[in-house]
Amino acid sequence: MKKYFFQSVFFILFITNLNAQNSDSLWVRENYYKVERMLPMRDGIQLFTAFYIPKDSSVKHPILFNRTPYTCSPYGTDKFNARIYETYWINYLKEGYIIAIQDVRGKFMSEGEYVDVRPFNPNKKGKEIDEASDTYDAIEWMTNNIPGNNKRVGVFGISYPGFYSTMAALSGHPALKAVSPQAPVTDWFQGDDFHHNGAFMLMDGFNFYSGFGQPRPKPTTAWTPGFRVPSQDNYDFYLKTGALKNFSKIMGDSIAFWKDMMNHPNYDAWWQARNARNFVTDIKPAVLVVGGLFDAEDCFGAWNLYKAIEEKSKNTDNRLVMGPWFHGGWGGRGDGSYLGNIRFGKKTSEFYQRHIEMPFFNFYLKLKGTVHDIAEATIFFSGENEWRRFNEWPSNKMENKNLFFGADGKLSFENKSTNNTYSEYISDPAHPVPYTEDIGLGRTREYMTDDQRFASRRPDVLTFSTDILTEDITLGGPVVADLMTAISTTDVDFVVKLIDVFPDEYKYDEAEYGKGNGTAYPMGGYQMLVRGEIMRGKFRNSFAVPEAFVPGKITEVKYTLPDIAHTFKKGHQLMIQIQSSWFPLTDRNPQKFVDIYKADDSDFQKATIKIYHDAVNASKIVLPVLKN
Repeated sequence: MKKYFFQSVFFILFITNLNAQNSDSLWVRENYYKVERMLPMRDGIQLFTAFYIPKDSSVKHPILFNRTPYTCSPYGTDKFNARIYETYWINYLKEGYIIAIQDVRGKFMSEGEYVDVRPFNPNKKGKEIDEASDTYDAIEWMTNNIPGNNKRVGVFGISYPGFYSTMAALSGHPALKAVSPQAPVTDWFQGDDFHHNGAFMLMDGFNFYSGFGQPRPKPTTAWTPGFRVPSQDNYDFYLKTGALKNFSKIMGDSIAFWKDMMNHPNYDAWWQARNARNFVTDIKPAVLVVGGLFDAEDCFGAWNLYKAIEEKSKNTDNRLVMGPWFHGGWGGRGDGSYLGNIRFGKKTSEFYQRHIEMPFFNFYLKLKGTVHDIAEATIFFSGENEWRRFNEWPSNKMENKNLFFGADGKLSFENKSTNNTYSEYISDPAHPVPYTEDIGLGRTREYMTDDQRFASRRPDVLTFSTDILTEDITLGGPVVADLMTAISTTDVDFVVKLIDVFPDEYKYDEAEYGKGNGTAYPMGGYQMLVRGEIMRGKFRNSFAVPEAFVPGKITEVKYTLPDIAHTFKKGHQLMIQIQSSWFPLTDRNPQKFVDIYKADDSDFQKATIKIYHDAVNASKIVLPVLKN
């Protein structure tokens, strides 16, 4: 009987949701029409753009512009993009916005040559182009040719479209009043998508570019399929494939950006020209940078683009929002109330859409309402599960506190170590530490909050913990790992993970959080990953000029993890894990000072890693503690 009851409830909810979608679809069709145009750029290339335009001509309407390499399909004026029926987009339609979606240069139905993260050219002359000039030319055409527009334009986009939003902010068009780069691709060597601190993010890079990177000789409406992995076990497939050069053989010669990545192993001028932070000066439109605390792709980009604009464009109205979201989780992909096994207790996506993003664009594009209620930085703190508002980020109430490792596996805010003590482990590339205990083909987004008990049980993972906390500790800002280490080889990676250990008796209150989506998992003793980050050891002093380790010599490896916003509650413990592989999330380091992109399978070797925690060589984690 219970089975049929739940089936009935599910059917009723499904029909109710379907009826709502049908109602919205009918409303859109009754109130909007679609046109498609090829917009001329200054060099003669034309870019395909779809417009959804209100039928109401009694008032002028603002334009909300999204530039994407992922297609503005479906193509045809009688075919509407399914996403505009979703709550996130339809709210803008009900506010009377003109929606413009454009295939960027060289993708799908637009003409021209596609270039990944095309560098910004601050000194363009004549018919020279970049993504900023394409945005300028598109806005110029739209404001002069789309009927009923009020000549006020906003640009937004998530992930790669977040990069194009940043480029739009650099266009300088006077009609562009507001820009929101969301999970923006910002620096593909130091922290976004395909590299973290110089380590190659193998799974994402290979899966993405085997399809996305395929050449497109002429405009098309079709996606290009990627490489079909002959396994459902990504750990097994990537391990058996071996060195990176073997993946290059699978890719072949046609994937231009893959070849570029393989030929630029260091942070050279080629990469630096593709770092958007280098160019964010004198930005005129208001900016709302948005990102997820648990974004597996572009967490780095959101935090650091905001900081770069604050530093280099001081007169810009620049704001930051970070919620407890996976990649794009605020943009109609769930309600933001949970991720994996972790519950946040609030529909955070709905709050953001209703109280931040919509008022932001309404104010600047419709001259409606106010932005006074939107803080400089609106940050959700997991653990306590509350939004906090700040006048700056990091907060001036942040105090860096050293957390020291101890010989007994303890973490302490006092350095209690004696001389010449260390912990050690052996890193074997033939048996790398997995990034998750799950078996699957794709990279999961839930790993960002996954239970780390599987890793703490491995002999090649060092684990240090505080005593049970007697009071809450709230961390807000960047975390710094400062390791004093000696290794037996000439290179190695370091992965540092900051973990919240739940009490043994902990379980979610179903009355508060509801059933499912985390409440069924055994949460007692859960080791929640709050932040993890890798550092390729040879880049410890310079990303541009790598240096070999001297075997056996004590050496400092110091690097910064992306910001966190988390409260470790009374009764919990704070844990740090250290390891030297995170597979197949990142590629394996041969643990030899070589060009890893050209390394052979025979180059991979074991390494013994010592982490010192004595009075002279005191390894520590620098925590951003928020004072009350």
